[in-house]
Amino acid sequence: MRRVSSAENRRRFGDVADNWLVTDEPILSYLTDMDGVLVHEDHLVPGADQFLAELRDKDIPFLVLTNNSIRTPRDLQARLRHTGLDIPEAAIWTSALATATFLDDQRPHGTAYVVGESGLTTALHEIGYVLTDSDPDYVVLGETRTYSFEAITTAIRLVERGARFIATNPDATGPSREGVLPATGSVAALITRATGRDPYYVGKPNPLMMRSALRRIGAHSQSTVMIGDRMDTDVVSGLEAGMRTILVTTGISTRASVEQYPYRPTAVIDSVADLVGRTSHPFD
Repeated sequence: MRRVSSAENRRRFGDVADNWLVTDEPILSYLTDMDGVLVHEDHLVPGADQFLAELRDKDIPFLVLTNNSIRTPRDLQARLRHTGLDIPEAAIWTSALATATFLDDQRPHGTAYVVGESGLTTALHEIGYVLTDSDPDYVVLGETRTYSFEAITTAIRLVERGARFIATNPDATGPSREGVLPATGSVAALITRATGRDPYYVGKPNPLMMRSALRRIGAHSQSTVMIGDRMDTDVVSGLEAGMRTILVTTGISTRASVEQYPYRPTAVIDSVADLVGRTSHPFD
């Protein structure tokens, strides 16, 4: 592995990170976060369509990841198509799917009390789980826009009685047009405070989600890149799963914020548009 000078980086890619490390090994597959990387709210990130078109043209396997468990892959496919991105349903991997995969491995054909929406309930039904509030194996907490006091109270009582506590992701807040909304992590904290029981989070930054995504497309971490817009979820989970990582600055994290963390991405670029024309060797 050699270090490319910052001058050469800027000559090739513009104002990118000085610590861009390269390797001669080609990239055979990609994992990429969705919000902040490919889309921003309901708008296409410029160049994201060209990036994905190049992956398809070169037959490079890819998977689009999201920590949000509200929608099914089919619903997300429709949402992305509305922005101008045509992504196959099978190329979308949510924290709900990762959670269902985990539970199917841990306790096949189990039972769960679910606080969440169709993305999570559908994923659990598809692995043969029974959803019930009668002595379930698990309480599974996901994202929803309609958290109810009654549902949370039921979850608390079931956890107190011995149900294992699982949450799809630790995100404390989510975006909306009116401002931030409480998300899974915030509601999980409420249940934890009431029961003294911490959940097991399946989604990012747990590298388990990355490994399940790699298995989904039959990829190896050594030849896969994780692209994300957040240091505290995308980059750290990709790093811990053994992948090289690329941070884009079209979302949450910035070049300045990179310095606040004890770990670094392999590369920092403006957007996925900078990868067009070099998806097979993004670090050359």
